[in-house]
Amino acid sequence: MHWLARHRLSILAGICGFWTALVVTARFVPEAPFFSTVWRNEQSFEDLLRREGRKTATHPDFVFLGIDQSTLQLPLFTPDELRNNRAFQLMTERPFPWSREVWALLLDRLLGAGARLVMFDLVFNPPNDGDPAFHAALEKYRDRVVVGSNIDSANGNQLVVPNETLLPSAAADARVGYVNFWPDAIDGKIRAARFTITDRQLAGLAPHPSEEVFQSLSARALEKLGRADAVPRDQRAHVIRFSAIDAYQPLPLYEVFDPKFWHQNYADGSFFKDKIVVVGSSAQVQHDTVDTPLSPDTPGPVMHLHAMAAAIDREFLRNTPLSTDYALVCAAGLLAWGIIGFVRRPLVCILLLIGVGAAYVGGARLLYDKSGLFILVVPVLAAFLMSGAFSLGFEYTLERLEKLRTRRTLERYVSKNLVKEILENPTAYYDTLRGTRKETIILFSDIVGFTAKSERADPEALVQQLNQYLSCMTSVVFAHDGTLDKFIGDAVMAVWGNVSSRGTAEDAKAAARAAVAMRRELRKLNEQWRATGTEELKIGIGINQGEVLVGNIGSEEKMDFTVIGDAVNLASRLEALTRTYQVDILLGPTVTELVRDEFYLRTVARVLVKGKTRPVEVCALIAARDDDVDLEFLRWLESYEEGIRKFRERDFMQAKILFSRFLEFYPDDELAKMYLERALEYEQEPPDETWNAVEVFTRK
Repeated sequence: MHWLARHRLSILAGICGFWTALVVTARFVPEAPFFSTVWRNEQSFEDLLRREGRKTATHPDFVFLGIDQSTLQLPLFTPDELRNNRAFQLMTERPFPWSREVWALLLDRLLGAGARLVMFDLVFNPPNDGDPAFHAALEKYRDRVVVGSNIDSANGNQLVVPNETLLPSAAADARVGYVNFWPDAIDGKIRAARFTITDRQLAGLAPHPSEEVFQSLSARALEKLGRADAVPRDQRAHVIRFSAIDAYQPLPLYEVFDPKFWHQNYADGSFFKDKIVVVGSSAQVQHDTVDTPLSPDTPGPVMHLHAMAAAIDREFLRNTPLSTDYALVCAAGLLAWGIIGFVRRPLVCILLLIGVGAAYVGGARLLYDKSGLFILVVPVLAAFLMSGAFSLGFEYTLERLEKLRTRRTLERYVSKNLVKEILENPTAYYDTLRGTRKETIILFSDIVGFTAKSERADPEALVQQLNQYLSCMTSVVFAHDGTLDKFIGDAVMAVWGNVSSRGTAEDAKAAARAAVAMRRELRKLNEQWRATGTEELKIGIGINQGEVLVGNIGSEEKMDFTVIGDAVNLASRLEALTRTYQVDILLGPTVTELVRDEFYLRTVARVLVKGKTRPVEVCALIAARDDDVDLEFLRWLESYEEGIRKFRERDFMQAKILFSRFLEFYPDDELAKMYLERALEYEQEPPDETWNAVEVFTRK
């Protein structure tokens, strides 16, 4: 225990270092359950920032014309509507893919209405009827249209381009860009856009001056818009800040050809003036959706708009370098060690751990919103909170062990309930040390004739016997929730109500039960000593109640937590009177009334002890009412009590008769003998008129 306390900071450093090293190691062993939870959840947290944090501004000039279910199935048109609408005729002749003349008609419709650019997220590879009409439209609007190609990873990253009828030398045509987005290897989500890529890069080869560079559809579109400067040319994947999830909702493509919608919804085409329009699938049945942090079903064409918006606004996201990540994890472990190691207050430590963690998350959100920087969060918090939690656990264990050791040490010197109060309610205890007045019960117990016994006994054997006796009496006091105030030589002073109280009556009964238990335990000890030839002991006990001063009293060098006052003095006098009246337990007047309902009592005398100006009634404690007692004795005790009343009423003759009757059955009762002698004496020579049956004692 001492070793743990002495090396506390080193052990805490070991705990924090262990969790820090574990989190850092997790980066290199991602398949382990704990490790994958820590580092993969970092990606989930970053996605949460993408969903809840700042977005790239929605560009109102971006429009998505979707080939949706309504476009694929088309409503029923009247013969006149079909007769006068070439596009609908072509779209109803056969299922999708339609004649490519439809796309030529679409270009005429949109670009004729003033659209700036039309992007086709479609790869027109197999030849199709209508190719000549579409080719003518592509040539007519060559500076305002781009079409898609596809890098087919299933066939060795082959580039699939529009057929030669549409675009001869399509691979090098500035109107053709690949539509691919590459998902993350870990979870298959798309978070980044590659605006350019090379054939060697696709083949996994090192860069070379002879490599061929391909551009994405969004890169080609930006060039057509005069924003070539916004296109990153480094062939790297650029993590983009997405626009809002509902930023670019699809418009049904067929409505562009329907005169009713063209007029009502698109203001006869003026809606499309200066717009950038992407055309592509938005129908679930065509499965042109991708998994992104915003949604698992993000339409593929919309990704091009997200990429273009991010490029125009320079909304690219970045992560801190790996070295910075490790530094943050190590700093988290160090900070946890500092908090737990030096704050030393568990509640404050917990609040600091929570507060620092929350502040770090808030800082991560702020950096994401303001600068697009992802700082490591989940592994850092894992190292910080796990280090803090396990360090707190060690601190708690150490504190419990320290408290247990302190308790065991203190209990060798002071009572258990005082130790409990010191350890569990130190504030109240220290307030008491400054001094306070309380109603308490005081018990004094002393060995009869111990001074004479000590002069003739073997010192070693006597000390052993005294220690055995005091240990037993102390255990009795503790068992009845009393406070061991002190040993005064062979005397025991115990108090109830000085540290904690269950009420004066309950404290008095606890003290009375302790006194009866002391009597019982001494009988057992005497039986043991009798068997070994050791001289037996006899004790006297005095119990009193009253207001006392409780506090830490003594000199600057030595102080004791004790009680002082008149009630304490009277308890000591009562213990001394047990020798005079030949009884073992005497109770003061207030204690007598407090315990009468649970104990059998016997009137002893009215006494005026040294230091008191008024006499007090004292009684002897016979036994608890739930103990096994001599019922015959209790019946004859009524004669004794009646004799006391007659004695105090100066009817000495009747008192003599009653005491004599009691002594016939209990001839060895010293108290009855004393009163019989006095009754006989007063019968012959009655006391004067001022006599009030009070015994005056001028010695302690």
